[in-house]
Amino acid sequence: MATSPQRPSSRPRETLYAWEGKDRSGRTMRGEMPAGGTAVVSAMLRRQGIRAMSIRKKRIQRERRIGAKELALFTRQLATMLKAGVPLLQAFGIVERSQANPALARLIHALRADVEGGASLNQAFARHPRYFNALFSNLVAAGEQAGLLDEVLDSLAHYQEKTLALRSKVRAALTYPAAIVTVALLVTSIIMIWVVPTFKDVFSSFGAELPLPTRIVIALSDFMARYWWVLAALLGGGIGWTLHLWRRSADWRARTDRVLLRLPVFGKLVRHATIARWSRTLATLFSAGIPLIDALQAVGAAAGNAVYADATTAVRQQVAGGASLTAAIEHTRLFPDMVGQMVAIGEESGALDRMLLKVADFYDMEVTEAVASLSNLMEPFIMVVLGVVIGGLVIAMYLPIFKLGSVI
Repeated sequence: MATSPQRPSSRPRETLYAWEGKDRSGRTMRGEMPAGGTAVVSAMLRRQGIRAMSIRKKRIQRERRIGAKELALFTRQLATMLKAGVPLLQAFGIVERSQANPALARLIHALRADVEGGASLNQAFARHPRYFNALFSNLVAAGEQAGLLDEVLDSLAHYQEKTLALRSKVRAALTYPAAIVTVALLVTSIIMIWVVPTFKDVFSSFGAELPLPTRIVIALSDFMARYWWVLAALLGGGIGWTLHLWRRSADWRARTDRVLLRLPVFGKLVRHATIARWSRTLATLFSAGIPLIDALQAVGAAAGNAVYADATTAVRQQVAGGASLTAAIEHTRLFPDMVGQMVAIGEESGALDRMLLKVADFYDMEVTEAVASLSNLMEPFIMVVLGVVIGGLVIAMYLPIFKLGSVI
């Protein structure tokens, strides 16, 4: 049984069709072909001397997305290949064949095709802004101009790895208490909707007035049992609307970021993580030879916090007007004194990129220690809260039994 020759699958919007037909000798043939429609499949089969009998769309499993960790690994692999003296196109081919994610393999294939077609590497990356932002493309362009592409890619890989590690630390610190609170709400809802009504039926046979805590719990249970769907809809709608505003409204994101920075415990963690990311981004750009004004323009978008993005815009305007970076940073009142002092030393000594990297490393360590301390502090606090909530419900439901026992 023969199949039709496969064309390169570099067109992600084409549909895969399964076909069956007969060749000139009447032999039945089957195969698969990516194409823009059944008419295209039929025409291509005719060119091969095959008369199509049936053509149908083939269902394809949805491929997983390309993650930031995979992109960082790709950058690291490409940098390693170039440092070893492997030509760029050959390096693309080696890295493409080593990918387990088909989506990433297709992306690398498209990048290689662009470079083969005459585009520069930074132009090839810029054609895929979903995966490679302006900061990435600008750094690659600077590396190409300076003839230091392997070093720039190595710096980019290091930057991506550090950023991912920092993001995972902050996410872990914020996810743990959120998960515990979610489980607590779920357990409390189950008790209120299904367990408390059972006790209510038992208490109704006592014929005596129930204690006030028990009456409050039963009233809440009746409300939740009757309107649970309303509460679920309000909760789901609130979460959905919040996410919608977060994605679509820059003003909402700015307000949320301001609130995050003012939180009692988590605010300091978010602030330090933002400063570390801000400093590392600026250091990476500046060390690649990008002018400070242009570097600051890219740093604002990479800061990850709208408050610091706005502050970076103000810093850029002041630096463009002749102010030093140290004075502009101190004027924002968002950076600790240590950052201003390190930047001042860097400007005076001509080692601004190294000083900024030291700032980023310092606040990376601060975030790591804060996450560890936060986890240790949150565990007993959460246990106390859960104990009070669950224990309060249990005591409220057993009070009538204790009262009845004392009467007897």
